[in-house]
Amino acid sequence: MTIEYANETTAERSADEPESGQFYVIDADYRGDGPFHGVVFANLDRLLTNRAILLPEQRGFPALAETPLLIHDPEKGTMPRDLESGLSGYWLVSERLKELLESVDAEGFAFAACDFRLADGTAGPNFYLCDVVRTLDALDEERSDVQILVDEDFANGKAYDLGGGVRLVFRRDVVDSAHVFHTPFADYEFCDRTLRDAIVSGGFTGVSLRDAASY
Repeated sequence: MTIEYANETTAERSADEPESGQFYVIDADYRGDGPFHGVVFANLDRLLTNRAILLPEQRGFPALAETPLLIHDPEKGTMPRDLESGLSGYWLVSERLKELLESVDAEGFAFAACDFRLADGTAGPNFYLCDVVRTLDALDEERSDVQILVDEDFANGKAYDLGGGVRLVFRRDVVDSAHVFHTPFADYEFCDRTLRDAIVSGGFTGVSLRDAASY
């Protein structure tokens, strides 16, 4: 394995500091002690094909044999917030958050409607499995401060180590008008200031938005 570093010296970093407040790492917020949702898949075995999780390698959704059935088990955790993760590779989003995401960047997301049930079997609020389906090789490796792992065992030949303390700069000519994306070299989702501000102003729960310039 080969390890490379972008912006390795202090002088280089100070001369070309990433601009804060432009791009964010977006995910469900599980910092601290929780809460953690109590949603479980009731029919995952009937949805899986040849993978251990439902999410396919090419992202998005496979052909679903039936509607995903999700049940809230109060013994396992709380009712889901507007954004949760850990659903066989997918996010779980409320209908209100789905509408916001579609209004800002419909082409960046894919959704699958769920049959969401409470513990007593009655219908709960509408929730959707969600995936970010836009892939952009947009990281400016020269200007970013990030460890790059190069090895033929990685699916795309290399991977970014975003374990903490990194500073990421994205190429605006590649991102263009996109508001959400992920890269081929890291299992993280990113959004721009437009989507971040829309989520914050909407008061959505369960969403972590951390500045990529000081992650």
